[in-house]
Amino acid sequence: MNKTELVASIAEKAGISKKDAEKALAAFVDTVSAELKAGGSVQLIGFGTFKVAERAARTGINPQTKAKIEIAAAKNPVFKAGAALKAAVK
Repeated sequence: MNKTELVASIAEKAGISKKDAEKALAAFVDTVSAELKAGGSVQLIGFGTFKVAERAARTGINPQTKAKIEIAAAKNPVFKAGAALKAAVK
């Protein structure tokens, strides 16, 4: 499912126009992005949690040259599915 299909599905299920559904989806994405950027998390009970995971700096190996390289620390957005979502997918 791509964004267009998602917007159409939201519009149909919520009984709203596609334009309003697209605005709602954009607002959701912007809100989650802003919260994660601020270092917080977004928890939707039963669905899951969006949060930021920090990866420490580490030493890696370039597979072509076998030379050791330093990999910088990074922050990555992650999603952990909730119990209800896991059960629905099973």
